[in-house]
Amino acid sequence: MDLETVLGRHPRRPESLLQVLRDIHEVHNHIPPGMAEQVAEALNVPLARVRGVIGFYSFLSETPQGEYRLLFSDNITDRMLGNQDLMQALCGKLWLEQGKVSEDGLVSVDATSCTGMCDQGPALLANGRAITRLNHQRINEIAELVRNHVPVAEWPAEFFQVDDNIRLSGILLDCTHMAGQALEAALDRGKDGVISELNQSGLRGRGGAGFPTGRKWAACKDAQSDERYVVCNADEGEPGTFKDRVLLTRHADLLFEGMTVCGLAVGAKQGFLYLRGEYRYLLEPLEEILAKRRAAGLLGNCIRGHDGFDFDIAIHLGAGAYVCGEESALIESLEGKRGIPRNRPPFPVTHGYLQKPTVVNNVETFCAAALVTLRGGDWYKGLGTAQSAGTKLLSVSGDCARPGIYEYPFGVTVRQVLEDCGAAGTLAVQVGGPSGICIGSHEFDRKLAFEDLATAGAFMIFDDTRDMFEVAHNFTDFFAHESCGFCTPCRVGTSMLKSIMTKVAEGHGTRHELNEVECLDKVLQQSAHCGLGHTACNPTLDMLKRFRPAFERRLKSLDFEPAFDLDGALAPARAMTGRDDARAHLHNETS
Repeated sequence: MDLETVLGRHPRRPESLLQVLRDIHEVHNHIPPGMAEQVAEALNVPLARVRGVIGFYSFLSETPQGEYRLLFSDNITDRMLGNQDLMQALCGKLWLEQGKVSEDGLVSVDATSCTGMCDQGPALLANGRAITRLNHQRINEIAELVRNHVPVAEWPAEFFQVDDNIRLSGILLDCTHMAGQALEAALDRGKDGVISELNQSGLRGRGGAGFPTGRKWAACKDAQSDERYVVCNADEGEPGTFKDRVLLTRHADLLFEGMTVCGLAVGAKQGFLYLRGEYRYLLEPLEEILAKRRAAGLLGNCIRGHDGFDFDIAIHLGAGAYVCGEESALIESLEGKRGIPRNRPPFPVTHGYLQKPTVVNNVETFCAAALVTLRGGDWYKGLGTAQSAGTKLLSVSGDCARPGIYEYPFGVTVRQVLEDCGAAGTLAVQVGGPSGICIGSHEFDRKLAFEDLATAGAFMIFDDTRDMFEVAHNFTDFFAHESCGFCTPCRVGTSMLKSIMTKVAEGHGTRHELNEVECLDKVLQQSAHCGLGHTACNPTLDMLKRFRPAFERRLKSLDFEPAFDLDGALAPARAMTGRDDARAHLHNETS
């Protein structure tokens, strides 16, 4: 595929930059020499911007990655399932080092962040396609396929099987909505009527922050502008979260209907689905559903024959950047830029995509909004608790017999979820992913609701065989890896936190290191640019509070010990000068 063919698939505007680079990379497994310059000229953007975008996203590279690029999911649940041994086994069979391309340029093997397959791991991405349920037999087969130069598209279909694993369903997962029903209800209610029902329902955003959906839509509708946009955030990169993956598979029509209802309510003509790069395999099925909706008159011009009701949806693919789950960073990425969070205010409802009023909600929120539009606010408000209306989808993974998707009315206890998923001997639960909260067994009667344990949906279970220090260490590595590097406090702070945990892990830590985590947290809370930095210390502090012995048994001593032995480093100098007397040693000089 040449550049002109790629450019023909996208508008020739700067906003298309990331999509163009993704398409080029998909063909060549890197951005070939000279291509960045051609793209810059074709889209009329500075070359520095093109190179900056390539360097920002982990799935893009100007360095050849091999004919096969194999990326192992490295979240904590995959580690618990043995992904480290499997990755080393594959490296051994292919005679290469992790993170490097083989000498013949055929293959590279490395780690990536959570792939959204926590309920059926260990997983890896083979040239962007997810392979689930890895074991040593499958690793042997993959190595053989690579050695024989079999194209990934011709690998066994069972490698790429992704199950929904719906274990408990409710009003959303059981929904039998027919395409167009919620839209007809919205047209009957009118713009103000739709927003009124959302306000009455008490529906709050399902991304974790819980902002009232009706208020967000109303603010966008009332903002002074000639253009408005609707954006669905399907970039669920929080480790342990995979509920949106299931909704995109099972209920994409309901999602697109919710987005279209929003377009009607706020007066937008264009919507975007921002799909995380790890879900690349869903792109074609989702495009097919959009095409069917256009053919049925549910998207496009004069929807359902109503003059002036024009709305369509385009899909944009991410390229491996956790921070793009933050709404303003996502908008920057939609505009073909590095996904760096914006300063707020102003907020997206007044200055979003292209600085125009924009509604940003996640997949679950738009689906719930469609149900509210169809069945009414009072019906929805009758579910859940007084402050948390409706139901919540949980992505359950880790040490349990039945990992998968569970739907509960808000207010369910942690203990009930553990019983339903077959979790025995549970030591801890991480609610809301690494940026959420870790609770111990004495807290299992707490409720999942905005007024108690708010969550975007991740529910990671650890039994009494797990070392909670290792869990915290993995989360620390994740935050350091995913920091966008824009602000110094986060860039340096997450790196320092990783160094502290590594020092403790290697048996050189003292109580001083544990105290330093609290100091770092204060700095990050006060000065980090976005939520990633604000929450980076959360898992370590939570686990220190609840499982301190897991940390202290790794300490070399409870007293301060410097990480660098200066006297030991001077040993070569003493040898060169032929001195090894007492005065040649620092500790004697300073005593």
